[in-house]
Amino acid sequence: MTIDPRELARDLLARSAGGRTAAPVAVRPAPVGPGRTRTLARPMTSFVDHPDVVRVREVYGGLDDLYRAAELTNPLFEPHWGSNGASVHQGGRRLINFSSFSYLNLASHPRVHAAAKTAIEAYGTSASASRIVSGEIPLFGELETRLAHRYDVEAAVVTPSGYVTNAAVIGYLLGAKDVAVCDGLVHSSVVSGTRWAGCKRLTFRHNDPESLDAVLKMSRRSFHRALVIVEGCYSMDGDIARLPELIAVARRYDCSIMIDEAHSFGVLGSTGRGIRQHFGLPGDAVDIWMGTLSKALGSVGGFVAGNSDLIRALKYSAPGVSLFATGPAPSTIGAALEALNVIDAEPERVARLQHNAQLLHGLARTHGFDTGSSGGTPIVPIIFGDITRAALAAVRMAQEGVNVAIIDSPSVPAGEERLRFCATSDHTDAEIAYAVTTLRTIVDSL
Repeated sequence: MTIDPRELARDLLARSAGGRTAAPVAVRPAPVGPGRTRTLARPMTSFVDHPDVVRVREVYGGLDDLYRAAELTNPLFEPHWGSNGASVHQGGRRLINFSSFSYLNLASHPRVHAAAKTAIEAYGTSASASRIVSGEIPLFGELETRLAHRYDVEAAVVTPSGYVTNAAVIGYLLGAKDVAVCDGLVHSSVVSGTRWAGCKRLTFRHNDPESLDAVLKMSRRSFHRALVIVEGCYSMDGDIARLPELIAVARRYDCSIMIDEAHSFGVLGSTGRGIRQHFGLPGDAVDIWMGTLSKALGSVGGFVAGNSDLIRALKYSAPGVSLFATGPAPSTIGAALEALNVIDAEPERVARLQHNAQLLHGLARTHGFDTGSSGGTPIVPIIFGDITRAALAAVRMAQEGVNVAIIDSPSVPAGEERLRFCATSDHTDAEIAYAVTTLRTIVDSL
């Protein structure tokens, strides 16, 4: 049986827009007849009536049946085989993959694999304790020293999770008398951190130093500490923070500065040292350098780099950084250490990534696509402003052998729905050209 992908997309979108939905789980007990035993439903205690549980049930329930009817595989949570890099094997097919954050393809590098295995053989599969108790291993300190050196700061601390790193650091450093002044497009983990902290959260227009100035001018005197939080490269928009200008504004109002380098460390700068190298800044230009091990380094975890007093406090007393949390798995730290070695030994990886990023962005613009504010990074959004057309284009792209992510609200504002392309160092010029020209043909036929 073959179903027109257009009809499939309309059906899926009707479900998310309040159309036909899967039958909800009953939250009232059914009538009890003779000889029957009533099983009491517990909507409050089982959360089946929680608004988010209801929404997910109604939007996503039954999608597998729809995709099966169209002889397609539901792409949500679809497993892949092999490494998730410039190509991916899904559903028995090889797809050119533009949905991977392994920007330098180090997650599949033999040396990185070998280092992870060596770490397991030496220390086991788990740290098996928080670091402060008995979970410390030499690899942690080695990686922290390397990261501090890369940022030209005194110290660093590695953590098991990038998301939790942001939330834990902000939650630890700020309180009810403080304010976090955030770019309007900061990551969800930053928002979680401000909630954890119980501080006030204010936002300024995306990447706009004048807007930051206006917000601080009106509010700075009302708070004890103020922390300006931005990202090096924005994961949905692919643009680079105007960091020198933002720093100048923040310092004028006696604010601390934190930058999330999840998508810029290993990507920006002539040798991949991040936005600091990109702009030629000293290490102390920013108070808190945060990054992840899961993007360019091809591993898992997070890190914070800064002055030694701050890092010592985070290690000894910040819940979620080292305290009350099991240390990172030895394999992840061994892999990240070797990834840094590979970056230093194979500088062509960063050069190739930056070439591919420029090629992808240039071809997308040449073919008439709206790429928003992106530029200079491997992330290139193709903005549709219409989830129906974006979803249909993604289904058709998969049929043509290209995997690309659909980005819908609330990840981006309503009306800015898009496909997000992520270039890697291992994509070929031909693969990039094929993806863009194929998308142009598909969009023109919608």
